Amino acid sequence: MNKVDIQSLVRENVKGLSPYSSARDEYVSDGSEMVFLDANENPFENGVNRYPDPQQRNLKDVLAQQKGVKPKNVLFGNGSDEVLDLIFRAFCEPKDDNIITLPPTYGMYKVLSGINNIKNKEVLLTSEFEPDVEQILSTADANSKLLFLCSPNNPTANSFSRNKITELLNNFNGIVVIDEAYIDFSKEKSWLSKLSIYSNLIVTQTLSKAYGMAGIRLGVCYASEEIIAILNKIKPPYNVNELTQKRALDRVLNLDKVKSEVADILEYRDLLSKALLQLNFVVKVYDTDANFVLAKLDNATERYNQLLKKGIVVRNRTTQPLCENTLRFTVGTKEENQRLIQVLKEIQ
Repeated sequence: MNKVDIQSLVRENVKGLSPYSSARDEYVSDGSEMVFLDANENPFENGVNRYPDPQQRNLKDVLAQQKGVKPKNVLFGNGSDEVLDLIFRAFCEPKDDNIITLPPTYGMYKVLSGINNIKNKEVLLTSEFEPDVEQILSTADANSKLLFLCSPNNPTANSFSRNKITELLNNFNGIVVIDEAYIDFSKEKSWLSKLSIYSNLIVTQTLSKAYGMAGIRLGVCYASEEIIAILNKIKPPYNVNELTQKRALDRVLNLDKVKSEVADILEYRDLLSKALLQLNFVVKVYDTDANFVLAKLDNATERYNQLLKKGIVVRNRTTQPLCENTLRFTVGTKEENQRLIQVLKEIQ
């Protein structure tokens, strides 16, 4: 077990910060009928004239219970990208520190490193799309603060070996961020159950994929109380608006509907993978643990343009490392998948 001293990783200026205390932090309603004259709000009721709960308590309580963690282990962001940016700003000193990413992977890690003036050390995945543990650990130095593992990975769709992730958690002397945006589609278990074991573990998830709420922009960070407290120091006080909180709460309370949609997506995903394998221009269909399928084709750019002309938009990933001549197919509705398969057969 790797007991990393989290405080030794925090930026010095962040250690001394006190979080902004808003009116809704200083007085938390217990449901009593009160006259609120403390926040300089417009008093005329329209449903959104009051500031939202800065700690999203109702939503946090429900989601924490569903995920088997405590509310103090949860932080919400305006999309996962805000969560990731907060992690950068809490732990990485501009110009001095670095992060490690494993291409091909989610592109925002690199973008955020540039925005925050943090060096990004890239260690390519192996040919099997697995972390190269030995190379990662040899690349890390005293200023390597964050290691990003996207599992299931985007765009490769596979989940990383649990043994490899465990080895990295035990030997990387910074924070390991496991991005689980696609975990609800995976046969693997979430790493949330390991939060109490690894002090240096952060797990991020989202309501954009399985929950079908990409439009409301809600990302979730799970970590130790110590890490969450650090991130709360620097997050904007009202980063998750009232409408987002209400829509998200309605959705997470309807978990049976979410699970039903996930089951449908998994069924359609398997049918799509099998259909792709029957096409003569498809070289390989990679195993998938996400809501999309990555396939290697004879000429990805040509096939991408042919699909566009037929009114179907997929993602051309051929410019990414290890992904030459690949297209990424998101699993759509039953009708959308049937249309895709029909068009793919037509362009053979």
